[in-house]
Amino acid sequence: MDRLTEMEAFANVVDQGGFTDAAKKMGISKSAVSKHVSSLEARLGARLLNRTTRRVSPTEIGLAYYDRARRVLNDAGEADALVTSMQSAPSGLLRISVATDFGVNHLSPVLSEFLAEYPEITVNMVLNNRYVELISEGFDMAVRIGELEDSTLRARKLTDTTKAMIASPLYFAKYGRPQKIDDLNEHKLLHYSNQSSGNVWKLTAPSGEKRQVRTAGWLSVNDGQSLLNAAISGLGIAYLPSFLFADAMEKGLVEYAMPTLPVETQGIYAVYPPGRFTQPKVRAFIDFLVNAFADKGPDDW
Repeated sequence: MDRLTEMEAFANVVDQGGFTDAAKKMGISKSAVSKHVSSLEARLGARLLNRTTRRVSPTEIGLAYYDRARRVLNDAGEADALVTSMQSAPSGLLRISVATDFGVNHLSPVLSEFLAEYPEITVNMVLNNRYVELISEGFDMAVRIGELEDSTLRARKLTDTTKAMIASPLYFAKYGRPQKIDDLNEHKLLHYSNQSSGNVWKLTAPSGEKRQVRTAGWLSVNDGQSLLNAAISGLGIAYLPSFLFADAMEKGLVEYAMPTLPVETQGIYAVYPPGRFTQPKVRAFIDFLVNAFADKGPDDW
């Protein structure tokens, strides 16, 4: 008899607590289940079940064998599901979490192309500026920028961005340009209020020394585009990713506050729940994003 079928019959008898319910679960006769289990015991040379007129329970050896058998059966089931999944066309609802700044400026513009390519997928993109728990909040994936805090998630890098201090020419004309990191204490800073570290900028000095700038700032807001608008209007210095200020920089609306500082590079990642295989809709979208941002890079926004 098939070894996997014997194993499945035995495991179902243990799970269901008897041959009758195991037979119903497997869709075969009670006598067939009994034959599979007897064949398994004969092949192993051990009694795996204690049988009485009232109940069936695993022996000590049977219980140990059950633990291993259940793992094998689960792995076999996942292997079958993997093949089915990889052959099926991507479809269904795809829930995505993404920071508002990146979602509005760079993800929204490419969604129409993705949906045209995969008409069986519907997208629910949630724009927010907080850290979301993918599994508990029901998201299929997220796009995250910077250091990844949750190491249990799977991640694929999409591209890079840089982060720099910028302000308008009007601001520099009025308040001057900081020459060293300590000078920032005398300037008007624009802060992103949703940062877990608070109003702290982590900078690298020309010497390579890691520095932290902690000031109250003149304005705090939970939206990067609003900070950029404030910087353009001359309200102060903002510390923002290049994907957000690149266009304003090209138009001369903002300039680097301290161009001599080393460039801070941040990765942009697609993250998704762990598992032995990835849903087709998630895999399709991540592959699409990798191609969509293939020509982007730290300074190519």
